[in-house]
Amino acid sequence: MMKFKTMRTTKTMLVVFLVASSLLYACQKELNNSTNANLNSPHPTKIYLTDHQTPIFDSVFVDIQGLEVKLEDDTIGHGGWVSLSIRSGVYNILRFRNGLDTLFGTGTLPNGRLSKIRITLGSRNSAMKNGQSFPLTLKSEDRQVEAELNSGNFEIDNNGQLMLWIDFDASQSIQVDNSGSGNNNGYRLRSHINIFSRSNSGSIEGKVVPAAADALVMAINGTDTAMAVPDDDDGEFKIVGLNAGTYRLFIDGQNGYLDSTINNIIVRKGEDAHVPTVTLHR
Repeated sequence: MMKFKTMRTTKTMLVVFLVASSLLYACQKELNNSTNANLNSPHPTKIYLTDHQTPIFDSVFVDIQGLEVKLEDDTIGHGGWVSLSIRSGVYNILRFRNGLDTLFGTGTLPNGRLSKIRITLGSRNSAMKNGQSFPLTLKSEDRQVEAELNSGNFEIDNNGQLMLWIDFDASQSIQVDNSGSGNNNGYRLRSHINIFSRSNSGSIEGKVVPAAADALVMAINGTDTAMAVPDDDDGEFKIVGLNAGTYRLFIDGQNGYLDSTINNIIVRKGEDAHVPTVTLHR
């Protein structure tokens, strides 16, 4: 009798397991089909422009003339590149700091299978430093800048709208260039951009006082460093587009003010990590 009950129990468990496995497979198949359908359908697209700061220049003016996205499959010709509508012209990218951004490009993409993004620059590029303007030399090989796209640096919301953010990193995009200038005032524009989405990245925000410290804030994770310049009025800062992980925040005091460090800041996807107000002292 005991043997019969054991066999019946085993058989029942096997049936339950098979039913559960079938349901799981069906749900997974449905999810995969839904995801593929979502990727294959047309997507209204919004692309935003923001900036990681440079402490060297007061303004950085970049002449942006074109914006394109490359699809994984060339089903439309033109090498798979789709042009998006932008307000072309000269942008002072240092205006978009501490989490600020501007709607930069719009359009409709035939699907959500993306591989690259490309910006085309014009010749009207310059930077301001201590009230003096310096032209930024743009060589022919630097006229277009590309970055890889993957599912981790763009997002598609519940309405099918595709969104991503372009971080035009001013601190890495300007290089000293003395070729043919004969002085130390030549600068070259070699654009460095990072792509991220709000839902797949995190941020660190806080406040540094006093304003007289003229501080720089750096979020450090291994060899990766992102920089912010606190707002002149209230000292608030925000560093966006960070990968999830544990960061060290280094606050570089100027004008005789001492540095400060905050360790073990946890950054999570889609969240803002808040740090207490930092007061620097002489």
